[in-house]
This record gives sequence, structure tokens and C-alpha cells, in this order.
Amino acid sequence: MSTFKITYSTLSAPPEEMHRGYEAAVESVRASLGKTHPIWIGDRAVQNRPTFENRSPIDRNLLIGKHQEATAADAEAAIDVAAEAFARWSRTPWQERVAILRRAAELISERRNELAALMTLEVGKNRYEALADAEESADLIRYYSQQMEDASGFDRPMGRLSPGERTRDILKPYGVFGVIAPFNFPLALAAGMSAGALLAGNTVVFKPSPDAPTTGVKLLGILREAGLPAGAMSYLTDSGAEVGKTLVGSPKVSGIVFTGSKKVGFAIYQNFSRARPRPCFLELGGKNPTIVTANADLEKAAEGVMRGAFGFSGQKCSATSRVYVHRDVAARFRELLVGKTRNLAIGDPTKRESYTGPVINQRAYDAYQTYLEEARAGGGRILAGGKVLTEGALANGYFVAPTIVDELPRDHRFFREELFVPFITVASVGSLDEAIEEANRVEYGLTAGIFSEDKTEVETFFDRVEAGILYANRATGSTTGAWPGVNPFCGWKSSGSSGKGVCGPYYVQQFLREQSQTFIE
Repeated sequence: MSTFKITYSTLSAPPEEMHRGYEAAVESVRASLGKTHPIWIGDRAVQNRPTFENRSPIDRNLLIGKHQEATAADAEAAIDVAAEAFARWSRTPWQERVAILRRAAELISERRNELAALMTLEVGKNRYEALADAEESADLIRYYSQQMEDASGFDRPMGRLSPGERTRDILKPYGVFGVIAPFNFPLALAAGMSAGALLAGNTVVFKPSPDAPTTGVKLLGILREAGLPAGAMSYLTDSGAEVGKTLVGSPKVSGIVFTGSKKVGFAIYQNFSRARPRPCFLELGGKNPTIVTANADLEKAAEGVMRGAFGFSGQKCSATSRVYVHRDVAARFRELLVGKTRNLAIGDPTKRESYTGPVINQRAYDAYQTYLEEARAGGGRILAGGKVLTEGALANGYFVAPTIVDELPRDHRFFREELFVPFITVASVGSLDEAIEEANRVEYGLTAGIFSEDKTEVETFFDRVEAGILYANRATGSTTGAWPGVNPFCGWKSSGSSGKGVCGPYYVQQFLREQSQTFIE
């Protein structure tokens, strides 16, 4: 296997060997699709529930698999199994937990082509984004494992007040964690959230997105193959909210980690904390701005905004969704951005030439069309895109054209609300101060970017913008592209609940609670 590592910053330069491996994997994965998958309650496979179909957004005739509609009773049974297994897993030496998770990371790396091919077919990621998702999954596990090692299992001696006194400070796991994962990073986020909980000694009940359950069951299989005890992680699927509601409502669940919409996340947070304080780690999306100043390299800015806005059809919580460009350079910037956007290859994401594929499902497809109507009704001018794509091979998928809109009033909801489709709004401003004020005038605070060759402007941006992840002059994605151990990914304001982010150095310790132990000789 090639040693080349594809990340979200190296999407355009994989070696030919990687292309060949991925393309062979696509054919192999296609031949394996259509199976009926069980849920797993500990080591017990359950396969007699009603099923829901998981079909590809590339072609609705392509059945990825059938999955069980887990019930509330199934969720309760899985919680009980996890609670029983917690006593054993939490007492497993942390070095052994690290060894198991590291083996899982190696298996992911070995199978990255198969996993990437499945993600492409299941959620519509192009080959580059899907390969990066697999790479990130393995690197998240490795990075979190290193955190355990660097902290010696979060066990350290403290000071003393008398000669005969010894005090030890130790972080201990909570218990059962519910892990509720999204569709857009179906392996990386599921693996990262689960690994954080498991490395700390917690057990997991894992619910994947109903749009990506097959990738979820592959993750479970890899963890089991690496040596994870069956009771340490259960896997439940449903097409609705039954499992999630049960996890949130159960007094036996000690913590929840969730990535998804603000609406769902806020409901989880409010309901889960009602009985008693419990850890609830939420990453809830963003309305991510990019500022283009009069001192920007406009070619770089247009490339970065295009990539940040339209990679994976805008279906990233970090996606660029609004641009504030200085009026002195606005016309040229728009011209460059429109040109790059119109030249994007939209199509079957298994094909090498496709930059972006479909949106995830009928709901997103319909929402995109509603946004177009609303933009036109609100006085917006559509500079690029503005249509669904139904010709030829795209007829049976959810393909839409990446869209740029300007001339909307700045108080329009499209400058405030997350849309999660390939759709950005552009506005002209007169100064950096004005741009920063507009950038901060939303409830979200996830990512933000700036393009300026003036270091003072960049420092002002870093000092004043209210978001957890900031980028300057990032042509590979103006607001996107975080990587484990490189770019901690933490949401401020309504974008997150914990103040500590994935990919960062404080992630694993969130899954642990502190205990002080004093012994007097």
C-alpha cells in the first residue's frame, strides 16, 4: 500500500497507485452491496426487526443495504449490556485499551480504499474526500491514543501538606456513553467520538446516521477485530429518533456525544441534563464566514472560497457559507469565484474527474430548491448555479449545481442560518471592521477565514473573530480542512457545548472525571 497520506489539504495530488486501488475497491464494494445487516447488542446480533433501506444518493436504484429498525427496548438492552461491560472495560489497563485502539487504526489504514469506496457510494463523497475521511479516522484514533500515553493514563502525584501524606490525582471514566454520529463524516466522526470514549474506559452505545449505517457497521467490525470486547460497544440503527430519544432519556447513560444540527443538539442538551448534570459534548454546525480584504491575493481567495463552500456539496459543518469582500476588489473577486465555480465537475463521485457529487437525500434536494426560490424572491442575484441537475447519468441522483448569490440584504436569514447545501451568499463591505462585525453577528462560532497579505489585518482577524477555528489565506479551503493534531476543531457560541474540540489536545480528558486520593501513612 502507498505511504502517501491524503488529507483535506492534499486532495489534488494522490499518486496513480492510489487511484488504481480506490477504483478496484469501488468494484469490489459494489458487488457486496444490498445485504441485510443486524443490530448488535453486545455480542448478540438481532436481525428480526422491520428494516429500512439505505440507497445511494448517486443513484436511488442502488441499494447499499437494509438495516434494522431498532426499538426503544433494543436501546435499553444495549445500555444494560454496556453498563455491565463497563466494570471490566474501565478496569482494563489503559495501555491495553490503547493497544486495541491502535490496532483498529492500523486496520482502517490497511482498508482505506474499501472504506473510502463504501463512503462514496453511501453518502456521495468524491474519492479524494472519502480517502481523506478514512485517513482522518485512523489519525484521530492514533492522536487520542497518544494523549493517553502522554498523560500516563491521566494519573499524577500531587503536593503534600505533611511528611506522611501522599495524594494522587486520577481521571476516571464515567460509564456508558451514547455516541450519535452524522452522515457527512460517517467514519471519521464516528471513529473519533467512539475512540475518545473507549480509550478513557467508558463503554459505548453507537447510533450511526440512517444515511450512513453501512459505514457504521464496518467501523464496529474493525473495532471488534482489533480486540474490543463485544460488550464495550453496541451498534443500533433506526430511520428515525427512537434510539436517540432512549439514549438521551435513560438514567443509565452517563454521557452523550453528538454531532449534528443545532435544533437536535439543543433538544439533547436540555433533556439530558434535566435529571442531573452529565457530560454532553455537542458539535452543532456553523454559519462560517470568509473575509476578503482589499489586500487579498484574489486568485487564492477565490480558490479557497470555492473549495470551502462546495467541497462535498457544502455538507460540512465547516463549509464556507457567506463571504464579505471589500468593495474595491469585489467585482474582480466575484468574477474569479464565478469562473471557478462554473468550471467545477459535478457528477458521479466515484469518477476521478468529479469534484463534487450529490446532496445526501430527498430532504436536502428539496431544501436546495426552496432556498433558490427564496433567494430570488428576496432580491438575490444568482451568479452561478441555481438549478438541479437531471440530465443523463445524474437523473436518478440528488445532484444540484453549486450556487453563488449576491445582493441579498444582510439581515436575510441566509446570512444567519445554516443551509447545509452548496449555496453561498456574497456581500460587499467597506472595511475590515465592518466585515468582522458582520462575521460575528450570528449565533454560531465554528470556523472563519480571511484572505489578506497584510499581517496586521490577519492579526486583527485572529484577535476579534468569534469562532473556534480560524484560517488565514487557506487556498485549499477558506474555512475547512482541520486535521488531528494540527487544527483543533472547537465550536464557540451555539456551535459547541464543551469548549474543547475534536482533533485537539484536550479531547480525551473530557470523557473522564477527576478524583483526588489522599493517603496518610
